[in-house]
Amino acid sequence: MEQAHSLLLNEEACSQLREPQRAEFVFEWLRFLKKLLPATDRADVKQNQKRLVEQLTTVLTSSPGPPTRLLLAQCLALVYRVGDSLMSSLTVDRCNDIIRSKDDSPSFLPTRLAAVACLGALYEQLGRLLINSFKETVANLLKAMKSAESQGRCEIMLCIERILKGLGVSAVSCHRDIYKSARTCLTDRSMAVRCAATKCLLELQREAVFLWSSELENVATLCFRAFEGSNYDVRVSISKLLGTLLASALEPRQAIAPRPGSKRNSLEEVMELLSSGFLRGGAGFLRASGDMLKGTSSVSRDVRVGITQTCVVFVSILGGAWLETHFSCLLSLLMEWVSHPKATQYPSDAISCRCCVSFILRATLGTLLGEKAQIAAAKEICQMISKQKRVVDAALHEGNVETRVSPADVAASQHILVCTLLELGSLLQDLSSTAAPLLQDTSIGMLDTVISVLLHPSASARLAAAWCLRCVAVGMPAQVAVLLDRCAERLNALKSCPEAVAGYSAAIAALLGAVQLCPLGISHSKGKVVMALAEDLLRSAAQNSRISIQRTQGGWLLLSALSTLGPTVMEHHLPRLLLLWKCAFPLSVKDAENELRRGDSFTWQVTLEGRAGVLCAMKSLVVHCKDLLTDDVISRLLPLLSCAVALLTQLPAIIKSYGNQVKNAAAVFRLRVYEILTLLQPKTYEESFGIVLKQLLNDLTGPEITACAELNLMPSLCYSQDLALLGPGLQDMDQHYIEEQLHGGGSGGGTLEYDPFTIFEKAQEVPTPLPPASALTAAAVQLFGVIFPHLGIQQRAQILEQFCEFVRQLKGVRQQNVHIHVAAAFCCTLKCLASSRRELGPEEVQRPALSLLLGALEGSNPLLRCMAAEGLARLVQVLNDPSLTISITLMSFDKLKTARDAITRTGHALALGAVYRYLSGISSPQYISACVGVLFTLSQDSTSPEVQMWALHALSMVVDQAGPLYHSHLEASFTLVLRLLLSTPHTHVEVQQSLGHCLNALITSMGPDLQGEGAGVCAVRTSCLVGCAVMQDSQDCLVQAQAISCLQQLHMFAPRFVNLASLVPSLCINLCSSYLSLRRAVVACLRQLAQREAVEVSEHAVALVKELPRRDNSQLDVTIKEVGLEGALFSLLDRESDPQLCRDIQETLVHMMRSAAESKLAHWLKLCKDVLSASADSAAAASVETQQEEDGDRYDDCSAFHAKSESNGPFNNLRWSTRVFSMECVCRIIAQCENGDPAHFNMALAQEQRLHESTDFLVLHLADLIRMAFMAATDHSDQLRLAGLQTLLVIIRKFSNVPEPEFPGHVILEQYQANVGAALRPAFHVDAPPNVTAKACQVCSAWIASGVISDLRDLRRVHQLLASSLAKVQVGRDVPSQVYNESTFTMETLAVLKAWAEVYITAVQGSRQRESPDSHLQQQSEEAGTAGPAGAGLLKLVQTDLATLSRLWLAALQDHALLTLPPQYSSQLPITGGSFYTAETVEQARPHYYSAWATILHATALWLNSTGFIMVDEGPANLSRPVTPTSMGQSTSLSSVKSPEDISTDRLHLILGISVEFLCSPHSGEQLETINSCLQALQALLEVPWPRSKVGNDQALSVELLSVLHRLIVTRESPSIQLAVLELVRQIVCAAQEHVKEKRHSAEVDDGAAEKETVPEFGEGRDTGGLVPGQSLVFGALELCLCTLVRKLPQLSPKLAGSPTGRGGQTCSLSNTDWRLVTSALAILSELPSICSPEGSVSVLPTVLYLLLGVLREAVKGSVGAESGQLVPGILQALRTVLTSPMSRAEKSRGAWTELLQSALHTLLESWSTDKTEPGVDEVTMLTSLTIFLLYASAEVTTVEPLQTRCIQTFRASLESKDPMVLSRSYQLLVSLFQGPEPIARPFILALGGRLVSQLEEVEKSRPQGPAELQAVQDAIRALEALVFAADETNRPQLVAVLLPILISLLLDENALASAPVASRSLHESALRDLMRIGPQNSAVFKALMASAPHMKARLEAAVKGNQESVNTKAQAPRVISKTTPSIQLKINFL
Repeated sequence: MEQAHSLLLNEEACSQLREPQRAEFVFEWLRFLKKLLPATDRADVKQNQKRLVEQLTTVLTSSPGPPTRLLLAQCLALVYRVGDSLMSSLTVDRCNDIIRSKDDSPSFLPTRLAAVACLGALYEQLGRLLINSFKETVANLLKAMKSAESQGRCEIMLCIERILKGLGVSAVSCHRDIYKSARTCLTDRSMAVRCAATKCLLELQREAVFLWSSELENVATLCFRAFEGSNYDVRVSISKLLGTLLASALEPRQAIAPRPGSKRNSLEEVMELLSSGFLRGGAGFLRASGDMLKGTSSVSRDVRVGITQTCVVFVSILGGAWLETHFSCLLSLLMEWVSHPKATQYPSDAISCRCCVSFILRATLGTLLGEKAQIAAAKEICQMISKQKRVVDAALHEGNVETRVSPADVAASQHILVCTLLELGSLLQDLSSTAAPLLQDTSIGMLDTVISVLLHPSASARLAAAWCLRCVAVGMPAQVAVLLDRCAERLNALKSCPEAVAGYSAAIAALLGAVQLCPLGISHSKGKVVMALAEDLLRSAAQNSRISIQRTQGGWLLLSALSTLGPTVMEHHLPRLLLLWKCAFPLSVKDAENELRRGDSFTWQVTLEGRAGVLCAMKSLVVHCKDLLTDDVISRLLPLLSCAVALLTQLPAIIKSYGNQVKNAAAVFRLRVYEILTLLQPKTYEESFGIVLKQLLNDLTGPEITACAELNLMPSLCYSQDLALLGPGLQDMDQHYIEEQLHGGGSGGGTLEYDPFTIFEKAQEVPTPLPPASALTAAAVQLFGVIFPHLGIQQRAQILEQFCEFVRQLKGVRQQNVHIHVAAAFCCTLKCLASSRRELGPEEVQRPALSLLLGALEGSNPLLRCMAAEGLARLVQVLNDPSLTISITLMSFDKLKTARDAITRTGHALALGAVYRYLSGISSPQYISACVGVLFTLSQDSTSPEVQMWALHALSMVVDQAGPLYHSHLEASFTLVLRLLLSTPHTHVEVQQSLGHCLNALITSMGPDLQGEGAGVCAVRTSCLVGCAVMQDSQDCLVQAQAISCLQQLHMFAPRFVNLASLVPSLCINLCSSYLSLRRAVVACLRQLAQREAVEVSEHAVALVKELPRRDNSQLDVTIKEVGLEGALFSLLDRESDPQLCRDIQETLVHMMRSAAESKLAHWLKLCKDVLSASADSAAAASVETQQEEDGDRYDDCSAFHAKSESNGPFNNLRWSTRVFSMECVCRIIAQCENGDPAHFNMALAQEQRLHESTDFLVLHLADLIRMAFMAATDHSDQLRLAGLQTLLVIIRKFSNVPEPEFPGHVILEQYQANVGAALRPAFHVDAPPNVTAKACQVCSAWIASGVISDLRDLRRVHQLLASSLAKVQVGRDVPSQVYNESTFTMETLAVLKAWAEVYITAVQGSRQRESPDSHLQQQSEEAGTAGPAGAGLLKLVQTDLATLSRLWLAALQDHALLTLPPQYSSQLPITGGSFYTAETVEQARPHYYSAWATILHATALWLNSTGFIMVDEGPANLSRPVTPTSMGQSTSLSSVKSPEDISTDRLHLILGISVEFLCSPHSGEQLETINSCLQALQALLEVPWPRSKVGNDQALSVELLSVLHRLIVTRESPSIQLAVLELVRQIVCAAQEHVKEKRHSAEVDDGAAEKETVPEFGEGRDTGGLVPGQSLVFGALELCLCTLVRKLPQLSPKLAGSPTGRGGQTCSLSNTDWRLVTSALAILSELPSICSPEGSVSVLPTVLYLLLGVLREAVKGSVGAESGQLVPGILQALRTVLTSPMSRAEKSRGAWTELLQSALHTLLESWSTDKTEPGVDEVTMLTSLTIFLLYASAEVTTVEPLQTRCIQTFRASLESKDPMVLSRSYQLLVSLFQGPEPIARPFILALGGRLVSQLEEVEKSRPQGPAELQAVQDAIRALEALVFAADETNRPQLVAVLLPILISLLLDENALASAPVASRSLHESALRDLMRIGPQNSAVFKALMASAPHMKARLEAAVKGNQESVNTKAQAPRVISKTTPSIQLKINFL
């Protein structure tokens, strides 16, 4: 293929190829040439032009395929445009000659078509250059048209379209001729020709003014005729043409010369044209009048549907602004259509017309108007409704009331009312809470108007009004309760009016249905009201026969709707409901027989209506309240059901007796029986099978059956992808709402009045139930499928034989209907069998089953064939018999080989693919080869496009299912698909669509192999790209959609080979296609591209718009130009209503944002801001009343509150849902920046980096972020308010700590205080929904807790909002007007309490930080003037409400504790509910408690901590406050008896219980914050003595707590949690310690023990020393500490030390936090012996010492990282704690302790001797630990040999060290030892004193060079000094005599001093100071020395003299130094 990439065709390479490859080669060359020519130098083209034209002409004459001819034409035209255009006329002549040729052979046709295509392209590109030959060409084409076949006619029309495009106004001379020719094509029998003619006329109307002026009427009539028998594509294109013409006629684009008598068309005239078609159809006058005379005139549905689409196009072209202005007029004209007697002759026609008009209103109002305009439109509609209502009222009240209004008078109004009410409902539902002002506008009285229609005499109008009320309720949930109350009240008042009963009960049912879509729900009391109403209606039904039916229907409708409220509501009403059901049926068989004997048609009608209602109520209960269907309830249902089934057999007799009046009621009754039986387990009604089956057979095959609309019955039984064979699916059309009518059989679609019981179903759009007859058939099919698997074998065989017999015997239409019904019933059975894995049965069942399916497989109905193929596949799956499967497939193979008719071949071809889909058993290569061979042959049968399509579809399924087995056929398949793509005519669109499916499956089958570089793979890849290119050039949108999805697959597997530069522009052009399926494919592809190459996609899109010609710039192009592709996607998102498409658009935007948000931050934020402010009333929404405070003027920055309307942006009038998404995008951008550059959240850094490079940072846009959040939070739409508050919350959390560089000490958010306050205030308004208030509470607490506000007055303003909500909470839930469900009170209350809890926690933590002595933060903040006073003020603010809050917090915790009880304790829950929830709303309340309890728990613990558990007398303080729901669950008498001690105990146990329950639960994994809150709460409790003593006293409780904490530390890796756990363990151990100390102390006092050493034996271990695991606190703590230590230091464990997990030989670096964990664990360990008895302590000590020394050893070896500096003090402190433990001196344990400590010391010395050779060993720590042993262990431990000697040796060795640091530390430790107790100090002084002196004497020779050495010498002097002063008085003078000469020897003479280094000089000075200090203290020795050693004296005098001045100035220095430098102390704080 690479050889095809040249300017001239490589003829040599081409000639060597076979025919199919040659076509591909030529196509690839033309593709390349089309890209190459525009980029080639003109001279090069001219040079090669002659040869190039020759080659192209050769291709032209060699019968090119359809795609090739299109490309050829474009290339030929390009050659002349780029090169020399003079010779173009020769090519035109040549083409004309070909067209004139008389050769009619099929082989010449492709050349003629190619010549036509070339003419079109030449004229399009060269335009007026060819003006001379233009007339001749057009005449030639039009002449050829007359004899051309369909392909030729299609191509000529497209050619003329291009000629017109190229010549523009110059073609005016031929306009009339072209018009005449196009007229005939517009009603051509070929749909493709009709589409082509439409395109031609669309182009013609640009210049031919007569089309939309003088000829408008004729064109309109012509279009109406073209609609007849049309398909979807034709309807779309003709509606576009006619809509464009009508729009031009109404608002001409160019001035037209006024003709005498002509005037400009008005809207009325234009609509009159459409109206004539809508009411009379497209027939001519004569035919229409003839039909009228016969009385058969009925406009065909496709004409009506076409005109409906035309009307939508017409309004869309004129645009939203026009619609806004002319809506009133348009509405009244549309209403004339729907009220015209011609449109409503038959009920099905009336429904169809209503449907059309509703579609026009929805498609225009819903998409073209912004929210403000929609509100205006709703007002217009409302006025229309009230006008119609007045008409009916007038008709009702005039004349005699008895005669009532005639149906004809009501009919007109009812249809108008249905259309207007449904549209009004849709508008209000879409507008949601934005429409609230509309309801409050008293001038319209919207709700009154709608409610008044509930009294209309027509049922359809009443139901439409009820649905409209339901829409109001869904849009504005606050209205549900109000409307329910109002309707219930009116129903009670007007019980005797039949219309009122029917209307209001429908309205109540609809409102109850709406509750399913309202998350906030309704109050439970409403359920009781509805139940009472229903009971009343049913009981009084028999009182007045005039309203019996209405009351019966109304009562059961209410009860059915009540079930939608769910099991929590229904369980209270179930007993009464069961009773009512029972009353509706006869009590015994005898009663049932008596019933049949009496009664008339009316009583039977009422009875059947009533029983149908009962069954519907049962069905509703089964669907919505499954949990209530206990065995008991079902057992009470069954007698009623068997009674209902028995009645089924009597129905024919009843109908016979009482005539047709009962017939309808009987059909509905049967339907209800079938529906309820389908939902129940068949086992439960087995005894009724016989009767039911008989009825089912009658309904499926009986003589009275009507045709059930196929599309309601069969699609669900077909395989979803097979439905593509039947044309575009309804779900893939924007117009599915009206297109459904064309498939709906004779019923004209569904409507509410067919089944009023659907009004409460959970649906956004109005339900369209089928007519009873159709619904009955569908229900019978479903029930048959459910029952059949439970029948016996014989019965199964019998029924299937019966089915086959029926099909064989019947003829004509009835045979077709029965065939469809029985096949559907059996397919449904197979589906049930397959899903329940049951067997079908033996041979006698299989034979008729197979016969039935094979018959259907060869049926004339394509949908039936699809279903039969799926049924056959399911049959094979169910039988699972390989031999049978093979015989079935062989039979299909035989049929395909022999049959010639298309029907048999299509059915069996599909069956092959379907059978393969369900059976892996035949995955043999032979089967695939056979299958592929047959399907290949069929797919090349060009005589039958239908067979080709089905065969290719089956092939695509086989490819999909075969996986790797198909690889051997891939190459052949690609070749076949490509060959067919290159040869299939454009008129056979369905074949191209199937080829697209096939190519997609092949690409998927190849998968990642497509990336390969081999020759075969390259060829396949090229085939894919060529195939996609062919499909992209197709005229059909579905084929283009296939091309896009194929390229998407290709991009997934081989992204390098997909050229985005060409793909993205093609996607963008189709982004606004009028075909939903194409838009879906485009967006799905963009979504995938945006995941990897978002930036490139964006750039290509913008580049495309720049290149596009100006001619047809759509709004989309303008949008892309202004705001890029992402802006266009936002616009599209706003217009689209398809949920999947909207999700894809959102995901695409999210992906684009993810890759570009940081680099294009300003662009994305501006985009979101533009979207947010693009509502017509953003100014109104954003301006907020802010003057609520007295001092408002001082603080309020008004510009912050009044957001200007920015409608001049790129967007206008966007919907609230789009704006909500833009706020979600803002939150995503913030989250994304969080993971990026830290400068995003640091103003100083951002400003600095901005100077050096042109980057952008989020913090620089903070003002915009706040502004957006503010605009959203103050909008009319509740959802947008929630999104705005969420954004505000995110902003506060992320930016609260960002400092303001210009004002040090302040944070950047401070300047936005006014904005935040104003954004929050509306959410606390009385009318604000509870979810908005709850979210605002969260924001409030975050804002206060963030510490941004420093001024107490500012703080008070936000605090005031929380205080107001607290007051609201205190009023309680017993407010009479409960608008929402009780659980919303729970939500709001807990949100308020949680917010206060967060604020209190912050305040307490802030005050603690300030109180802590080492808080330098406090000093900083006070210098800056920020948090200091505000923090204190905050606590004061909270303190005022703390008494109330604490009670409410405790009540909430009590509720939470009750709600967390396991189900088996549910009986313990209070019957009335808790403090903040009611018994009915337990389930809804749980999640709210779950999200709030942890914070409340923490706050409560802090409050108890602050009170110290001392009960405050809260009596008088509360009297001024409203009653609070403190102890709702308890009786007051009991609680008043409790003592303060009991109450405190209860509170402690409540908090402990909740915490332990949560920490034990396996679900506590995700919420680390909650775990932290829990642990902090427990810590706060244990800081207080009283709870500590409680925990200390209760060993079981302590052990339980420890085991929970142990589990937590094992399962949670978070360091903060582990630290908190260890802190808590420490507190528990402390509590135990205190408890043990107290007991020992009281025992000592009691015993009067004189000897303090004998510690009484309290503590664990008692006399034996045994610790029981699971009961021992010490053991639990040991386990936990061991676990912590071993996880951080696996080397401690002998088992792990050598294993790979133990990292035995490796060093593992531990972090700072790890050290803190290890230190905490050691601290706990060291305290454990003290809570044991002496014996117990002996048991524990070895473990403690082992772990301590193990960690010490690791620290000494330095094997645990460089940060062990923090660890060592902790280890040594723990060691000291153990050594000083009172147990070491206790009488009973002293000996054992001594031995164990000696062993420990021995171990320490041993490890020292083995480790010291290793590098990096920390000698200092080792020496320090030895010193601690020597000083703090008893003398018995350390003075024994050989330990003492080894200790002395260790120190001696350290004194030999070359490291001055080690020396220095050794000397310091010796100071401590020399000053220690005499038995310890003495041996050390004796052993090391001499060494010390000799080392100091050597200093004179080698003086210190650096500070470290200097320090060592000074420390040595201190040691010697300590040694001197440790001696007794008698020996001290001799030692002083040794010390003084050493000090004098360190002095320098004058000369040396001047040049001495710093260290020597410092040594000199310090020696001199020491001499001055020690000399006077020992004057006798000093004098004697001076006298005996003159040289010393001289040296000293010289030094004193030399430093006289400095000595004078520093005379006091020695004293100061002695204070600051620890001369005699160790440097570590624990000695």
